[in-house]
Amino acid sequence: MRKNHLAISLTINAPLAQVWDSLVDWEKQGEWMLATKVWVTSHVRDGIGTCISAFTGVKSLGILDTMEVTTWTPPYLCDVLHTGRIIKGTGRFELSEINPGLTRFDWSEEVLAPRLIFILISPGLYLGVRLSLARFARSFR
Repeated sequence: MRKNHLAISLTINAPLAQVWDSLVDWEKQGEWMLATKVWVTSHVRDGIGTCISAFTGVKSLGILDTMEVTTWTPPYLCDVLHTGRIIKGTGRFELSEINPGLTRFDWSEEVLAPRLIFILISPGLYLGVRLSLARFARSFR
């Protein structure tokens, strides 16, 4: 297994705190993540130790991504550890204020996968995340 890096940055027309609050409303992520349903699986709902599951697919055909929050620095930084059978690695979202009404959102993933498999899946993964993050950004208009 090898670490493979994906990263996307975008600017969102909203105050940093508002972007953070929307981002960590875990169940509502399914409203902007393509073909994904998200739910919290732990008693902890925010902060370190929060466990989240995300199923991406159609009906029963898809991939379940399970995660645990490992870093929590509101309203700036959240890291997760992917704990599933298929998806392994880490994820991060980081927010920074450009000005009081404009926020930079940096999303990144370190996916553990054989290089050849990563090369095959990365274009679709990148496109899916890029489209989802664009939908998220548009939700503030």
